[in-house]
Amino acid sequence: MAIFELIENIAFPNIEEAEPDGLLAVGGDLSPERVLYALTIGIFPWFNEEDPILWWSPDPRFVAFPEKVKISKSLRQSCKKFSYRINADFNSVIENCSTITRSGQPSTWITKSMKDCYTKLHDYGYAMSFETYYKDELAGGLYGVNLGGVFIGESMFHKITDAGKAAFVLLSKYCNEYNIRLIDCQLGTSLLQSLGGENMERKKYSEYLSKFVKSPFRNL
Repeated sequence: MAIFELIENIAFPNIEEAEPDGLLAVGGDLSPERVLYALTIGIFPWFNEEDPILWWSPDPRFVAFPEKVKISKSLRQSCKKFSYRINADFNSVIENCSTITRSGQPSTWITKSMKDCYTKLHDYGYAMSFETYYKDELAGGLYGVNLGGVFIGESMFHKITDAGKAAFVLLSKYCNEYNIRLIDCQLGTSLLQSLGGENMERKKYSEYLSKFVKSPFRNL
């Protein structure tokens, strides 16, 4: 299959045109409008600092159902030592996510342009941070984009054992409370699998987006 090169207009090829690894298109920009639109149709940007902007729509997609999130006995005990906040320090959360070292990843994919985009989406009311604190210090957290009935998780970090997992538990409780049906984890990891993450066919994921995502661009 061909890799599509994006133009100035905010448009994407059909996600079924993606390569087997999920790569769909290259180029374009990281304007909040383009990224938000991409997320609503099952596409996300992911690239290293030295790369052009790459757009992905993998099949399968890795997701978690909020009501099925697994909280082990030890994690439940760990959760008690943290305090929690939502959207109290989005900038620190995304900064920590961009600087932590991950096994097998020589550089961060959360570039300055990505941080600028998602910070604007936070200002517009879409991007959110879920934060854990230990002795009033930020210990872990995650951020992502709330599309109404689907939450697109972007990245998670921890400075203290279980602080990131506890933030995910906080997110799942928030989703259950506000009728968010699905957490999109995009790509699977052993950590997310331990929390109840599972694969979902791209077609079924698209059906969730069509059914549960509320109209975007209300504040742009």
